[in-house]
Amino acid sequence: MDQIDTYDAVVIGGGPAGATAAHELARQGRSVLLLDRDGRIKPCGGAIPPRLIKDFAIPDHLLVARIRCARMIAPSDAKVDIPIEGGFVGMVDRGPFDEWLRERAAQAGAVRTRGSFEAIERDVDGSAIVRFSARDRRGGEAVPVRVKARVVVGADGARSEVARQEVPGSDRGKFVFAYHEILRAPVDRPGYDGSRCDVVYNGEFSPDFYGWVFPHGDTMSVGTGSADKGFSLRSATEALRRVSGLGDTETLRREGAPIPLKPLPRWDNGRDVVLAGDAAGVVAPASGEGIYYAMYGGKLAAEASLAYLASGQPRDLQLARKRFMKAHGKVFWVLGVMQYFWYSSDKRRERFVSICRDRDVQQLTFESYMNKELTRKKPMAHVRIFLKDVAHLFGMARV
Repeated sequence: MDQIDTYDAVVIGGGPAGATAAHELARQGRSVLLLDRDGRIKPCGGAIPPRLIKDFAIPDHLLVARIRCARMIAPSDAKVDIPIEGGFVGMVDRGPFDEWLRERAAQAGAVRTRGSFEAIERDVDGSAIVRFSARDRRGGEAVPVRVKARVVVGADGARSEVARQEVPGSDRGKFVFAYHEILRAPVDRPGYDGSRCDVVYNGEFSPDFYGWVFPHGDTMSVGTGSADKGFSLRSATEALRRVSGLGDTETLRREGAPIPLKPLPRWDNGRDVVLAGDAAGVVAPASGEGIYYAMYGGKLAAEASLAYLASGQPRDLQLARKRFMKAHGKVFWVLGVMQYFWYSSDKRRERFVSICRDRDVQQLTFESYMNKELTRKKPMAHVRIFLKDVAHLFGMARV
């Protein structure tokens, strides 16, 4: 066999999960190849909470907007404004943001390569050989490449090819299909607020998820999502733009992709592959938030890989999922139940938005969102929320 390059880790996918995993591995002195397809931007609202900004040292220049209010809009067009007190939610443009993360990984020592993953083969000794087609920075004809990896991090997105080939149970993912349009922000239009996100709960715009209007500084994202394959996301987005007064606003680009809403039952192949980010299914139900969980999952995949590289024990790769579910499994379960129940009809969406008027709900929701953990500081507030929620469930509360 011809001599081929060998790396401690090959990270497949250069989004937030893969770039974070590559950065963590490289800064620990491991040889890393980061394989990424150029030009792919995932449909994404672009929201990042303060916990992410702090934990992953995100510089201010990447924040294109600071959101200080979330507006929840019911099917009746009733609006509930939820102020973000004492802080803000950052907004990023995924193109520059993802590229900055990849470049940070390169500065830590990761080798960046443009190309498309094809397969994981096995050497005579059973070790992984990653096969991909590569292109240089100027483009041009693809060249077949093979590299050897002691461990492979699959961060190649929803419906991951790495997961399909290597990880049992990867076909059990649950998805929402998301579509959005990037518009030129109407900053001179009276009433436009570049510090407010609108979240629209209306069956016209999504039968089982929500629509959104999110500002991004000079641009904005308007879109929707649904698990119903027969639902026209483009038509719904067109309608959402129209009712939001954005029908004639300049469209810069359109993007669509599946977004996972359920962590896969397994993230490793029991040998030398571990998943991260969308490939592992870590986008929060109900909210669709994914950047923080992708980066946290990438960090955990790197930590599990480092443990495996040090011990040679494949069971160490299980640490990524175990640690993630310990930290966020309860939140994902709660959000999944919430989406299943409250997003199922316009009548329930109306009640859900009504619940959001409650001060206890607002405060605890944003404390949990901003800090990425279920807040336990105010037990009586939790009791009050539970009683109010029950009242809404059984129709005993006025909408």
